[in-house]
Amino acid sequence: MADSLRGLAGDFKRFLAAQEEDELLDISRPREEQSVLSPDQVITTAGVSVAKTTPKMAENSTLTVEFPRANVASSTPAAEEPAMNKTDKTHALEELAQVIKTCTRCPLGATRLNAVPGEGNVNADVMFVGEGPGFDEDRQGRPFVGRAGQLLDKMILAMGLAREKVFIANIAKCHPMTDPLHPEKHGNDRAPNAQEIACCRKYIEQQIAIVCPKYVVALGSVAAKALISDASSLGALRGKFHNLHLDSVELPKPVQILATYHPAALLRNPNWKKDAWKDLQMVMDQLGLKGARK
Repeated sequence: MADSLRGLAGDFKRFLAAQEEDELLDISRPREEQSVLSPDQVITTAGVSVAKTTPKMAENSTLTVEFPRANVASSTPAAEEPAMNKTDKTHALEELAQVIKTCTRCPLGATRLNAVPGEGNVNADVMFVGEGPGFDEDRQGRPFVGRAGQLLDKMILAMGLAREKVFIANIAKCHPMTDPLHPEKHGNDRAPNAQEIACCRKYIEQQIAIVCPKYVVALGSVAAKALISDASSLGALRGKFHNLHLDSVELPKPVQILATYHPAALLRNPNWKKDAWKDLQMVMDQLGLKGARK
């Protein structure tokens, strides 16, 4: 009896060894040769598919466990997204404006009076982007409403457009101040620093992607360098179109960007107005604008 049991035990061990060898060999087979469970035999837990019960398996087959894999980008380009209509754009920009108005991602959110998301035509062909709100903008919550804004309005009119036909925004959405403890002071403006630009960058990029203008006009070196991602001087960036590439979102269609002087700089140095007008005429030529009638 004992000898018989020992013989059965030996046979069982050999059987198990053979099964383990078969399983090892089966792993190296091409995937299509391995057995696959039917949907009613599988449940998924935490992203891993396992058998509900031990299924009846064919000889020399193994039970496979599927682990989810990251999506691999296809070599075939994705279909182009349909253009947003005016209602969708308006809704998207309004939702984004509400996020901006409650943003505290950088210290500017603690010292502002009002965030300044931007405003204008959601279907604009031209979008003007400055560096950040100033004293008057901080109080009204609107972009370019001070002296520089008045000059920008004249520049837009000279192009044959109107403020209501374009979209106007800034890189920074809150007022950067040299002395944030005294926001009532005039002449308390400064350019946004690298940290502030980084915190706000996704907002202006989302606005550009939603409006998707044909041309972005970057007003001043801060806006130009931030959007063109080039450390060159404004003089080196001016006078030519650049293809716009955004970091956080995809553009529905190609957009070109042109750098020119900030209206505040033109107030300080009127001699630059002639060069700024040449820049704007480049956009006018592309859009077939004749300029304001005399």
